[in-house]
Amino acid sequence: MREVISIHVGQAGCQIGNSCWELYCLEHGINPDGTVPDGMNNENFSTFFSETGTGQYVPRSVFMDLESSVIGQIRTGTYKQLFHPEQLITGKEDAANNYARGHYTIGKEIIDRVLDRIRKLSDNCTGLQGFMVFHSFGGGTGSGFTSLLMERLSVDYGKKAKFQFAVYPAPQVSTAVVEPYNSILTTHTTLEHTDCAFMVDNEAIYDLCTKRLGVERPSYSNLNRIIAQGCLLDHGLASVRGLAQCRFERVPDEPGSLPADPLPACDLRADHLGRKSLPRVAFRR
Repeated sequence: MREVISIHVGQAGCQIGNSCWELYCLEHGINPDGTVPDGMNNENFSTFFSETGTGQYVPRSVFMDLESSVIGQIRTGTYKQLFHPEQLITGKEDAANNYARGHYTIGKEIIDRVLDRIRKLSDNCTGLQGFMVFHSFGGGTGSGFTSLLMERLSVDYGKKAKFQFAVYPAPQVSTAVVEPYNSILTTHTTLEHTDCAFMVDNEAIYDLCTKRLGVERPSYSNLNRIIAQGCLLDHGLASVRGLAQCRFERVPDEPGSLPADPLPACDLRADHLGRKSLPRVAFRR
């Protein structure tokens, strides 16, 4: 079986991950405690879930944040019994929206714990395809620690595919004045280590909620669920998961088109996605 490990970094990554795994469970018919009703077909579960000896399904994921408030909400939330306690990793001090703190100082102290947990998850896989990293570009943990993590993943798992699902900062919806600096630094660093990146920004999702969906005051829960359903799972992963009909059609003689039929199981190889890695010079102006 082809497995995929999800890594959620920082506040944005963990909150989006919570919405994603909620949607995974609803899609597969898995209860919030990881159990499955009798008679449920579980042949596709092993891509994102691992089965324990008691018949419970545990996500192949790691949640990581340098401060504990966001992951604390997951520990006490509806899906608190779904995740293994060792998958929820927190530090004692946040990065304070500082790339350097997330990459060189505080993040460096916790990187070995995260890699050790990822290594345990990969050892339990029979055919690991790659990693999906959820984070933000503007936060200190999402930018600095993700850059450090991607560098280490390239060393330990150089031939595995690495996908980024990132929240890019928007000028009208900004929580810190240093977001542009963090974004530039993490873009420069992760460009060498990422096979494909899916970008979303809060301002566009806000506009979608207010103008299209009629939500006057969108919360982060509204934004995260839209990102999880519309941007990531339906469009970003439909062609590789084999669980839903892909909405893209193949255009003859168009090299970047995606296949019209869903691919079997979950194959994250770049050639199957119709995407080829671009040289670094292609991103320079």
